Amino acid sequence: MSSIQPVRGTHDLIGEEQRRHAQVVEAARRIAGVYGFDEWSTPIFEETRVFSRSLGDTSDVVSKEMYSFNDRDGESLTLRPEGTAAICRALVSNALTQSLPQKVFYTGPMFRHERPQKGRYRQFHQIGAELLGAAEPLADAEVIAMGHAVLSALGVAEHVTLELNTLGDAQSRDAWRAALVAYFSDYRDRLSEDSLVRLEKNPLRILDSKNEGDRAIVADAPRMAEFLTPEAQDFWDELRAKLDVFGIAYKVSPGIVRGLDYYNHTTFEFVTTRLGSQGTVLAGGRYDGLVKQMGGPDVPAIGWAAGVERLAMLLDVMPPAPRSVVIIPVGSPDERALCGILQGLRVQGVRTEIGYKGALRKRMERAAKQNASHVLFVGEDELARGLFRVKDMESGQEQEVSHQALMADAGSVFA
Repeated sequence: MSSIQPVRGTHDLIGEEQRRHAQVVEAARRIAGVYGFDEWSTPIFEETRVFSRSLGDTSDVVSKEMYSFNDRDGESLTLRPEGTAAICRALVSNALTQSLPQKVFYTGPMFRHERPQKGRYRQFHQIGAELLGAAEPLADAEVIAMGHAVLSALGVAEHVTLELNTLGDAQSRDAWRAALVAYFSDYRDRLSEDSLVRLEKNPLRILDSKNEGDRAIVADAPRMAEFLTPEAQDFWDELRAKLDVFGIAYKVSPGIVRGLDYYNHTTFEFVTTRLGSQGTVLAGGRYDGLVKQMGGPDVPAIGWAAGVERLAMLLDVMPPAPRSVVIIPVGSPDERALCGILQGLRVQGVRTEIGYKGALRKRMERAAKQNASHVLFVGEDELARGLFRVKDMESGQEQEVSHQALMADAGSVFA
């Protein structure tokens, strides 16, 4: 039998990679708390219609990338490809639409069957934030500011650029849609097959096309800015004014669009040049129509999501490996006393391990490989005297420490 390997597009998080992953999540969780967001956890699979409604039947995610299956009861289920739809479903099914606003942070694995590439996997992890129930431009600015704060906490803000656009209100989008249909209809003979389908079902999705021929046509397509209503223009102006107050620099990028009807007003991406062509590290926008589309009432909402793996790749400072105090038994010390010391140190929050079988030299070599900060020698003689040898693995110096000092203030002993 050939050796068992991870499924294509998946990977194990071990050692430094796991520490980088944890640093991203922990920083985001801390910033979310500062901004008043509560963490929600939803199942990793939902009814398929949760995502087909939210992402649209013509999207690449729904038509080509979702992991969908029928369970033993014949129900169509899907491993979640993104987090927003599940949060909106949870808002409705837990009857929280009467308790607005809700400020939600989430993190966890997502699943898409796409071509694996740098920083992009078939099972990947996201952090995300959703502010549900606030319609003001200030809410958009606050959510963007929170995303910027997460990037700053990770030390990567200086390597990214905030690109910002408006999708206007419903009236603006209707006028824009009509102009796009007229424009793309003149290029029917040059559009890809996928875009021809989208022209009939959802022409805004053509703007997201990755086909090179389509992209050349999209480059000269009508822009939303030409169709903004006065109300949509006011929202757009106020958002940018709020970002100026927050001190967040941005670049207006008309090419950032979202193809589904429930998206409106704000759309944004934090992008970098340090990850090649796949430069977006955090992206979001306003989606006032999604909760209603999923069976709830009209609930304005704004949010973002970011890929943990991609953010982890941007970290300049490697999270340090944890350091342990390793207890090495000398001779045959009483095991009850040995375990008492072991647990006594752990109760004080000291990361403590025990050196198992082997010659003393081998145990010391293993302690060095374990990145031990100190070695504590425990033998029959040390237990009888109540004094223990402690070796500092950095300096090589040794000292004797009393049992009382170890049990009362181990943090000072191993500082």
